[in-house]
Amino acid sequence: MYGNRNPSVIDQIPIPGVKAFAFLSALESAARGILISVLPIAMYRVFTDAKLTSEIYFVIGILSLLMALLVPWISRIIPRRWLYTLAISTYIGGSTLCAITDNWIFAIGLALMTLSVVVITVCFNAYVMDYIARARLGEIETLRLFYSGAAWTIGPFLGIWLMSIWKPAPFILASVAALCLLIGFWKLRLGNGKVIYKARSKPPNPFAFLHRFFKQPRLIAGWTFAVIRSCAWWVYVVYLPIYAVENGYSEQLGGILLSVSNGFLFLTPLMLKAMRGRVRKIVMLGFSGSGILFLLASYQIYGAALAIGLLVAASMFLIVLDMSAGLPFLMAVRPSERTEMSAVYSTYRDVSGVITPGAASLLLIFAPLQMMFGLTALSLFACTYLATKLHPRLGNKQGSSETISTQLVEDF
Repeated sequence: MYGNRNPSVIDQIPIPGVKAFAFLSALESAARGILISVLPIAMYRVFTDAKLTSEIYFVIGILSLLMALLVPWISRIIPRRWLYTLAISTYIGGSTLCAITDNWIFAIGLALMTLSVVVITVCFNAYVMDYIARARLGEIETLRLFYSGAAWTIGPFLGIWLMSIWKPAPFILASVAALCLLIGFWKLRLGNGKVIYKARSKPPNPFAFLHRFFKQPRLIAGWTFAVIRSCAWWVYVVYLPIYAVENGYSEQLGGILLSVSNGFLFLTPLMLKAMRGRVRKIVMLGFSGSGILFLLASYQIYGAALAIGLLVAASMFLIVLDMSAGLPFLMAVRPSERTEMSAVYSTYRDVSGVITPGAASLLLIFAPLQMMFGLTALSLFACTYLATKLHPRLGNKQGSSETISTQLVEDF
């Protein structure tokens, strides 16, 4: 009688589903979205030097890249649930430092927030791969973006407005959202995940899994999709506002356009039905459509106004990629490498944050700013070709997801 109690209780624990993870993602987006437009301005206020500010961001980017690669090793020392908890707590601590300081300690607070986001992302992706079947990964990506739409649409303007009233206000609100994320995480009782280890295997060197990553072309392709997609967003978020100002438009235009683009996130449920069973076609459409529009914007044939409009249209295709371009990677990860490969995947943000400004610095020596749009288009077209190598039935529920996963590499 007593022996059946524990299994009975365990069976009653609900297994987190797609909506639960989408809700967690929305809370994380709220914590980050409120500060996305605040942090660069606050940084410039503290250091009053664009060059120094850029150098600080570069150093933080390198640190975050290293952190992403170290997370699998750290997770073997600290259980994943406590690592996730520590990351959220660190985010709150970093936000508090930024709220109460106006000196170099602000940079430390920014670094703590950036590093914590890396850890949160790695842990979140690993949990998704643990609890969500491959056939439903497309659904969770779509619902995650839909749930996060309000945070990314309202957050940038709300953060700037709050900072104009009282500087600590957006940081306090972001901390409250992060605290809600922590409560939601423990409410779901995700535990330490379902990471599979080989029997009697020794913990690997923290960088040893990179060798396994480079031996799997389908993972390299999926990671490349994420990097180029992120680079395109970098150009849209950073260089489009500069382009607008150079052509006589308001400094606020870039923020308005970003909110308009983020508003497209509410259309993602309408895209889900079309994407089912057609992941390769949707990925190709996203890269080719955005590539064509970026290329047309680079010519500036009918003036800056049309170029800006073309880039706004291109952002809708980038949101299609946000929904679909991560699926080839997630669907191809082996169960025994979830944490390690999730760490590799999360480096795309840091890598794009180094590649994009580096390429712009070189290009702008001899070319006008709109040529950055053309260079972005070439990288998007390269990913269009790479997407043709994906398996035609990727994401098709009618086929065996395991079989499709093993066949992804056939054409490489």
